[in-house]
Amino acid sequence: MSKWELNHSGNVILVKNSVAGEKLFVNGELQDERNGLSLRSRLYGNLPNDENIKVSLGGWFSTQCRIFVDHKLISPK
Repeated sequence: MSKWELNHSGNVILVKNSVAGEKLFVNGELQDERNGLSLRSRLYGNLPNDENIKVSLGGWFSTQCRIFVDHKLISPK
């Protein structure tokens, strides 16, 4: 299992990726999930201040995770 965690404006964004699927948590609350195996996946959520989160997961040999808040890339920088 892979996971990515970051703090954005005092909020904890956590993305977990495993063979069973992907999950997006914000401040410990599950916001989106995709079940099953896929080469690419998108997850969506919201921060408490109504900013939108989009997570892009994908890759051939290793999974890469890109996190966007209100259409701006915040991770990786």
